[in-house]
Amino acid sequence: MPTTGAAATPHATQEITTRTDTREILANAHRDTVRYGLDDYYIVDVDSHHVELDSWPDVIARIEDPVLRDTGQQMVRNWPGAERTALTTFASGMTHQDVGGRVLHQAALAEPVDETDVHRDVTLVRRAMDAMSIDIQVVFPQPMLEIGLHPNKQVAAQLLMAYNSWFTETILGADPRIKTMLGLPFDSPEATLRTIRMYADHPGVIGFLMTSQRSVGVYRNEYMPIYRELEERGMPLGFHAGPNQNDSMTSTMNRFLSAHAMSFVTCNMTHMTNWVINGIGERFPNLKVIWIESGLAWVPFMMQRLDHEYQLRQSDAPLLKKMPSDYMRDMYYTSQPLEVTDLGLLESTFRAVDAENTLLYSSDWPHWDFDVPGRIMSIPFLTEKAKRNILGENARGVFNL
Repeated sequence: MPTTGAAATPHATQEITTRTDTREILANAHRDTVRYGLDDYYIVDVDSHHVELDSWPDVIARIEDPVLRDTGQQMVRNWPGAERTALTTFASGMTHQDVGGRVLHQAALAEPVDETDVHRDVTLVRRAMDAMSIDIQVVFPQPMLEIGLHPNKQVAAQLLMAYNSWFTETILGADPRIKTMLGLPFDSPEATLRTIRMYADHPGVIGFLMTSQRSVGVYRNEYMPIYRELEERGMPLGFHAGPNQNDSMTSTMNRFLSAHAMSFVTCNMTHMTNWVINGIGERFPNLKVIWIESGLAWVPFMMQRLDHEYQLRQSDAPLLKKMPSDYMRDMYYTSQPLEVTDLGLLESTFRAVDAENTLLYSSDWPHWDFDVPGRIMSIPFLTEKAKRNILGENARGVFNL
């Protein structure tokens, strides 16, 4: 198996394991580069991931609170398996993403890495970017995106701030093509503002992120200075969806498929509803908002549903000066996972959200359901301009790249 060069030679047959080379897994994506001429496109991947738990002891070492830091380090030293989970709520027994061991590559990115001049995560990101012809890749953590479900909000804030410190100093800067939207410790408005002011000028930080799986009202007054700070700095705010099999709806579901289909959508639907109906888009009209990793099929439903309700009860939304759907078209959406089972419905969805100007390509690599750039290129009803906008030009404007 090759471990150097931009591409890997695919085998006639292969078994994908946790040690399979990224370039071999993505050999067909690399072939799309030639088929579609992707080297002539500016491609920004707005949602991809690395495995932060592989470096968890280094993150724990950066916790600001000395007592909590020592507690985490004691866990790492003394508890089996805690070197990857100390202080988190990550439950390996509930991890179904690898489909019962049939899609293993995201369980641990353990492929051989010979390069020693940078952190191995940088090498892995580079391999994926080169295979998919990506010019800029926005990299997020994985289990840390469920930090909003942590039962101890103080611990959650400390972990997120420690991760941000480690990521910006260890991963960002090694390759100018690697960017991120840093997660915000949203349960602490004070810590959130400090995070923005600390990292907004970092060349690798192109926005900030709220992990959507949390029970907090985005309309609360203590968050208004945060939105104002981001608006004044021209920094986008993203809402990254995530799975949850323990909320009031998904707890009744007996299949991972069911919970995955619904929970990645409902968390963003909740925040979207609160955002629009409470007039936050009216109060901060220049704040760019991005809805990440929940696909698009839910958006037309929300547009029509909220418009209908608003027409009946406008007194409940006194700050609004236009229809809820109009505020939703002022926002941005990432493409993954792109629901393509009915192209007629997909075309109507693209029209409803003005996808040519609001949709941002995302791969969600290395998750089991990732989408390569060829997915956008293969959509038959898109014009050449729309393809270029979605693959990169919209993101160029959103992030001031």
